[in-house]
Amino acid sequence: MVSTEHVVEPPVSGERRARALPEGPVEWTCKVASEAALLVMLVLIAVDIATRYFFNFSFEISDEIGGYMLVAIAFLSLSACQINRSFHEVEFVQARLSPRARSISRLIFGLLSLAASALLAWQFVRLEISSWRFGDVAPSYLATPQWLPRLPMALGMIALCFSLCRTLIAEAKRLRRLMTAGGQRNVA
Repeated sequence: MVSTEHVVEPPVSGERRARALPEGPVEWTCKVASEAALLVMLVLIAVDIATRYFFNFSFEISDEIGGYMLVAIAFLSLSACQINRSFHEVEFVQARLSPRARSISRLIFGLLSLAASALLAWQFVRLEISSWRFGDVAPSYLATPQWLPRLPMALGMIALCFSLCRTLIAEAKRLRRLMTAGGQRNVA
């Protein structure tokens, strides 16, 4: 007996949230860490503004630590953005494709993204190891060891690679369902 049900892809405009995967522990941890970095940056800047206004005094570290927090926010939020489908997509091209071709194009783009992200992660890890080994410090008042603000770059890219793998697996399963449904439709 052949099933008459077939996989129907939702329209592209409402599809983005439908395709979003649930956040795993890696994405949740990165999201919370980036939220914490945002709060630290906001509190630090607010304290610096208040001390400048009321006491005509500055800690002179808000620019440096604010920059470090901005890097942490940018890189640690990548995996959560990937899983939640928050990145821009070229929907006017995707809308003209069949569901199968759309899934194939997502797989190809995901593989290219994974290759680029893995290359960046590898280079960031090498930079991190180099900073640790040579004891690089920032030429600033804090003399921050450079491995510390560079760590979120490596961790964020590794987490993005993990999330891209999850997305690719989900898209491959979706393509397999589409291929199976297409084959059953041709038999019936």
